Amino acid sequence: MTPLIEAKGLTVRHGEVAVLDQIGFAIAPGEIVTVVGPNGSGKSTLIRALIGLEPSATGAVIRRPGLVIGYVPQKLHVDASLPLSVRRFLSLPRRVSDADAEAALARTGVAGLGARALARLSGGQFQRVLLARALLSRPDILILDEPTQGLDQPGTAAFYKLIEEVRATTGCAVLMVSHDLHVVMSASDRVLCLNGHVCCQGTPQVVSEAPEYRALFGMGTQGAFALYRHVHDHDHEQDEGHGHDHAHPHGAHPHESHHA
Repeated sequence: MTPLIEAKGLTVRHGEVAVLDQIGFAIAPGEIVTVVGPNGSGKSTLIRALIGLEPSATGAVIRRPGLVIGYVPQKLHVDASLPLSVRRFLSLPRRVSDADAEAALARTGVAGLGARALARLSGGQFQRVLLARALLSRPDILILDEPTQGLDQPGTAAFYKLIEEVRATTGCAVLMVSHDLHVVMSASDRVLCLNGHVCCQGTPQVVSEAPEYRALFGMGTQGAFALYRHVHDHDHEQDEGHGHDHAHPHGAHPHESHHA
C-alpha cells in the first residue's frame, strides 16, 4: 500500500544545529500515529517539515500525489476584539456552504455554535472548531500538533475519543503530536518516540516496553505506560460492555489520570 506521507533520511537544521537527524517513517491510509518526546525534541519541527513549512537540509518528505492534509496547529491566537464568528471562521480561506459548515460542527460535537464569537469559545470548543475546519477540506490525513494543550484531563480524553470516531467515520489517517502519555495508548495504532532522532517506534505496547523510551522519560518498570498499555487486537464495538480484558494492568483504565 502506498504511504500517504513518508520521511526518508529527513534532517532539518536551525543554523548549525540539527533539530531533526535522519528521520525515517511512513504513514499508511487510515492509521493513527502519535509522536511523543520531551520538550525540545523536534516534534513541532517534524510536523512543519511534513506539511512543507520547514525546509530539509538533507533527505526528503514524500507525499502521495494529490494528498489533502487537514492541519490543526498547536496554537492559534484570536484577538478578543475581532468580531469573527465561528461560521465566518469556517469559510477562511475557502468559502463553504452553511450545510457543510453545520455538518462539520455536528461531527466534532459543537453543533449550533456557528453564530458564536470565536473569541468567546472555551478551550475545548475552540479545539473542536479547529478540527471541524480541518475536516471541511475532506483530508486524507489529519495532522494535529498537541491539539489538547490547555485542556483538562476529561476534555483531553474526550478529544482523543473524538479523533478515533473521526477516523472511523471518514477513514482519514491521523498524525498527532502529544504530551498526554496517559491517554496516548488508547488513541494510537503506532507511536513514534522522538528526541532529535527516532528513538523507537512501533505499536504502543512495543514502545512502552522499549528501554529507549523508558530512559527518555525517566520511567522504571512501573512507569505510566505500564499502567496504560492498551492492546489493539480486539474490536472495541464488540467488546463494549462485555467485560473483555483490555490489558490494563492494576485495573487502570487508559483514560484515568495517573502519574508515574
